Amino acid sequence: MFTGLIEEVGVIQDIRRGAKSCVLTIGCTDVLNGSRVGDSIAVNGVCLTVTAMGKGYYTADVMAETMNRSSLGRLSRGTAVNLERAMPADGRFGGHIVSGHIDGTGTVQSIEQDDNAVWYTVSAAPDLLRYIVEKGSITIDGISLTVACVDDSCFKVSIIPHTQQVTALRDRKIGDIVNLECDIIGKYVEKLLTQPLSENSPGHQQESCVTEEFLREYGFC
Repeated sequence: MFTGLIEEVGVIQDIRRGAKSCVLTIGCTDVLNGSRVGDSIAVNGVCLTVTAMGKGYYTADVMAETMNRSSLGRLSRGTAVNLERAMPADGRFGGHIVSGHIDGTGTVQSIEQDDNAVWYTVSAAPDLLRYIVEKGSITIDGISLTVACVDDSCFKVSIIPHTQQVTALRDRKIGDIVNLECDIIGKYVEKLLTQPLSENSPGHQQESCVTEEFLREYGFC
């Protein structure tokens, strides 16, 4: 599990491509501290396993499913990437619950300066936008951000100078593809509301006790 707080901006040093997969070599320093082979490090929000390590770099395999669902297949040598190690049990939860499992991708539609902040407008498919709510959380390329507004075709986030300085978001341009992970809580709530529970036998179904009234009573609506 991750928090969406980027620890370091690494650089793609090498990409060995297979028929549908690839092996990334990522140059970095900070995220190597305390890490070992088998650990998880999120790359632009995608949870990848460390397969080898050396001085100032590590490697990770990217399977076909990840290539298809994320922007990692578009990486090239020299590309800056956001890196975050998996959250330790005694760590601070500064962002929000991030699984590192990308829901899909979006496209940067506009980038607008607003005093010391920068507004990013990102378009996304309807099946992703349904889980994105105003003032809710969204992960863009592994960065935990707050949604400022959303409609049926896109959403907006406002970025503070610090986020611009310490993440690879500063390199994104209009038309770039970004990885999106929606707030996982919304997806679980939807499944509980729409999929009846089964009991004892596959043919027996029980109506879910999680209703709209139940959610309102406990502050979820």
